[in-house]
Amino acid sequence: MDRDNSPTEIHQRVVEFIDSGRSFAVALVLKAEGSTPRKAAVKAVIDEAGKIHGTIGGGAIEAETQQRAIKSCRAGRPVIFEMALHGSDRSAEAPICGGMMRVLVDPTAAKDRACYAQLADAIRQRQRGVMLTTVRTGTTTEVAAQWFPSEAIPSDAAFPGADNIRSCLAHEIPELFEDPSGGASPILQVLVEPVIPQPLLLIAGGGHIGQALALQANLVGFDVTVVDDRGEFTDAGLFPEGTTTLCGDIPKRIADLSVGNDTYVVLVTRGHKLDAETLEACIHAPIAYVGMIGSERKVALIRENFVESGLATEEEFDRVFSPIGLDIGAVTVPEIATSITAELIAVRRKGVIHEPSNTTEPT
Repeated sequence: MDRDNSPTEIHQRVVEFIDSGRSFAVALVLKAEGSTPRKAAVKAVIDEAGKIHGTIGGGAIEAETQQRAIKSCRAGRPVIFEMALHGSDRSAEAPICGGMMRVLVDPTAAKDRACYAQLADAIRQRQRGVMLTTVRTGTTTEVAAQWFPSEAIPSDAAFPGADNIRSCLAHEIPELFEDPSGGASPILQVLVEPVIPQPLLLIAGGGHIGQALALQANLVGFDVTVVDDRGEFTDAGLFPEGTTTLCGDIPKRIADLSVGNDTYVVLVTRGHKLDAETLEACIHAPIAYVGMIGSERKVALIRENFVESGLATEEEFDRVFSPIGLDIGAVTVPEIATSITAELIAVRRKGVIHEPSNTTEPT
């Protein structure tokens, strides 16, 4: 993910611009219908010269937004515009995606510094919540931003109401609510933007599979932390930008980090003993997923040891995805990483649970 377009960074960027005293505008996609390059709630920061930090989709919609931001910064007034992406000729300049985007350009974000700072901090702390952007249109356009942690959404919240706000958070989908009394040109619009931390993937082992998995998991939206006890395998240069690398006692580090129901743990250390020790450190943690690489023989031996020694019950060990990854016939390191990533997605999006093999005895 582009640094400037990550949820934490774009809100932190707003705070930095405010604190610098520079003139800028926040560009926010209020609504996107049909086929569009970006969806609702996407933000970018545009300075008074038109330089953009982040993106709302590129092409004609972004160019138009940049031009409007320059004018809006000079005037000090927010503006809203819509662009239909219905061009019919691919050789022409008109966009041909087929959808519609409604964009807010707001040069008055400085008054909402507290909201943006709270939001950036909440994302860093992996907290859930909602950001409300309220737009009132009359003789002038006024914009207000609010941040509510998930546990602090007021029961008497104003339009669109607490139930609608909580529903957006539960479904993890942003929605623009429009005051029906406004007719075709609503005088009140509220964008409810759920703020959901990216799931955390802890990779125990920074070897070839750990490196390939970090790359692929990063692409599909996981925050990735790699833990190894060898410094050469926690070199940040081996992993995608934004990956956290930790060098130290692997079982202890994993135990300390395995604390959330949006945490996924993959055990791909350099040997079965270390895998088993790390599994012991997290098998009872309330996490979404734990997977361990290994053959059926390795898995059966570790299972037998855990059950006979009382480290885990049969049922507790059954939740361990091992052998790891969806069965796609993977052979090479990138293929194995792909199979693991696919399994992570299946657990995250479909709630897939592990179904242990009937073969549980050592072979």
